[in-house]
Amino acid sequence: MTIPKYDEIRLPALQYLADQDVVRLKDFERPVANHFNLTEEEISEMYDSGNGYVFYDRLSWALSEVNAAGLVDKPKRGYYKINKHGLEAISAPDLFFQFVKTKLKEASKKKKTAIQAQPSEEQDNELTPQEQLYQSYSDIRSKVYDDILDTIISKSPYEFEHLVVKLLEKMGYGGQVKDAGSVTQASNDGGIDGIIKEDVLGLGRIHIQAKRYSKHNTIGREEIQKFVGALAGAQSSKGIFITTSSYKTTASNYANSLNGSVTLVLIDGIELAKYIYDYNIGMQVEQVIEIKKLDSDYWDSLKDDI
Repeated sequence: MTIPKYDEIRLPALQYLADQDVVRLKDFERPVANHFNLTEEEISEMYDSGNGYVFYDRLSWALSEVNAAGLVDKPKRGYYKINKHGLEAISAPDLFFQFVKTKLKEASKKKKTAIQAQPSEEQDNELTPQEQLYQSYSDIRSKVYDDILDTIISKSPYEFEHLVVKLLEKMGYGGQVKDAGSVTQASNDGGIDGIIKEDVLGLGRIHIQAKRYSKHNTIGREEIQKFVGALAGAQSSKGIFITTSSYKTTASNYANSLNGSVTLVLIDGIELAKYIYDYNIGMQVEQVIEIKKLDSDYWDSLKDDI
């Protein structure tokens, strides 16, 4: 049998998970491979580039999608547990594909990013090969964003505070000031988790609050108001509130209503993951693909056949 596509793996993987409690990603491999009667050679088949195993990669994508569709929970990075929506989905196998497609579509509308969930078959058929490549690149980034947030959430709050300070320094805040960023003492931070010095004397400072919450959590106006109060206590007019979750409209509206009395930037989970990806914090290049086209100037300089 040929190696199944990732969308063919989703249902058997969920059915296996339904009979378990919490399962690690790598522990899905053998049971799902047995379901498809894969040989050892097929399980061990690698991409032509030599960069990863085909079946394991497709299994990872399948689980990533059912997670994005809200059918499983991830107690911690790399572990999966089926929830009531997943049990509902596998109770009607004939409708499973459409069920997941609908859930992914709903999830994509909620994301505050241009990165979309897997395109529908109708969209895919209309795309040129170049457009499909760009779409695949976007899908891969979206998956990595989820992995980044899951990993951050599995770490301690103190490590998260260090991470955001390091990120802001990498983004250029603090300029040429040595050791511009610092994390406040956990027992006495007064609502301030980190500080970035904007000049050598420390006359200008950016204060940071970092909240490591579940991706499904939403932060309301009250928490933002408390942070603004902490800024006032620190005699600061610049603040950045960073979270792994998202903000309610009331929180965003309040931040926008400060009218310059305080400059306050809100960064949600998706934006945080994007910055970590773009500024290469804890990331490594997996693969580089070169796409070439003819150099018109070179070829036009050659004489045509008459």
